Amino acid sequence: MLFHSTRQQWLGNIRADLLAGIVVALALIPEAIAFSIIAGVDPKVGLYASFCIAVIISIVGGRPGMISAATGAMALLMVTLVKEHGLQYLLAATLLTGVLQIAAGYLKLGNLMSFVSRSVVTGFVNALAILIFMAQLPELTNVTWHVYAMTAAGLGIIYLFPLLPVIGKTIPSPLICIVVLTGVALLIGLDIRTVGDMGQLPDTLPIFLWPDVPLNLDTLMIVLPYAVSLAVV
Repeated sequence: MLFHSTRQQWLGNIRADLLAGIVVALALIPEAIAFSIIAGVDPKVGLYASFCIAVIISIVGGRPGMISAATGAMALLMVTLVKEHGLQYLLAATLLTGVLQIAAGYLKLGNLMSFVSRSVVTGFVNALAILIFMAQLPELTNVTWHVYAMTAAGLGIIYLFPLLPVIGKTIPSPLICIVVLTGVALLIGLDIRTVGDMGQLPDTLPIFLWPDVPLNLDTLMIVLPYAVSLAVV
């Protein structure tokens, strides 16, 4: 029974999992770099973190509606900590965030989310969407007309492709958008910014390090407010 359940969980929907994995893998690269820039850390840090999170969650299992990758909401909370204290304190705050989340899960504090009104959640998500949009505006200013054409074409593919009778519901439109527009840009040789222009892409696996911060009360007082905020978000 256990083997059947595990097999069903891992191999029960291979096609959808494969398509979703390809879309997320392709979209996560520029997203992780963009959120790294927002947080004020090296783009490689965001790529390494997103990779590690995705692999770990795929093994230990996630939950419906849980984002297991780089998110703008978390990046926005890290800006001040990174600017004032550096990356090592961010790593310490991240570890403390994990401890707080484990404690919250053990205490079943997630049930408190049922008391949060839908309007609050909607406002939070809309504000996050606005912040992400504002962060992308520099990519749409002082650029050539090719960028606007590619942006319009991408939106057209994403929103119009699902309207096709059969194939539109089989292949995710974001995947079609990424593959088609990347092919067009390479074929024509368009002079537009690429993901590589946003930051250096790593060519090696990450090296796991323990945060080099003093283990004392002062460090705890620095990272605790950020860790609590990150855990709640």
